[in-house]
Amino acid sequence: MSETYAVVLLVEQALTPADAAQVHSLHEGLDEPVTYHVLLPLEDASARVEAAMGSLAAGEVMASPAMAPGEVDVDAVRQDCKDRADEDLAATLASLAASGAAATGEVVSKSPVEALVDKVGEVDGNEAIILTRPHVVAEFFHVDWTSRARRRLGVPILHLLEHENFDEQAGGGEGVTGL
Repeated sequence: MSETYAVVLLVEQALTPADAAQVHSLHEGLDEPVTYHVLLPLEDASARVEAAMGSLAAGEVMASPAMAPGEVDVDAVRQDCKDRADEDLAATLASLAASGAAATGEVVSKSPVEALVDKVGEVDGNEAIILTRPHVVAEFFHVDWTSRARRRLGVPILHLLEHENFDEQAGGGEGVTGL
């Protein structure tokens, strides 16, 4: 067992101070120091451009005011995605630090679940926490990050909904699950 209790956090967006405090509260009272390893996936710039173009095309069909898309600078969109991810990661690490937690983090460009599996192995993780917005359809079909991670990892995994306290999440069927 490692000298610290390693928790790998996979987050979909920046954690608020309340989210960070809630996560940190889960590990208060442990005998060993806790280190959080935050992973924040980089949004796919190509998918963002495609979604925007799809919205523009739908606007033409729906008789919305016409917008001329012009040339799309994918590199600029990619840089914007990277800048936003870096800002979200910095905000998350600041929120965790403000709650008294020790944390490191990185923006990841590969599959979020692959990054989680790799990081748990790299840091000899004791548990994983996945914080997302609700994704009802993906969760129903068990193709969400949490379901996919549970099939791959041999550590407890907790799925929390961002921006909701523990009471608001009660009864959602989530919880610590050992494999």
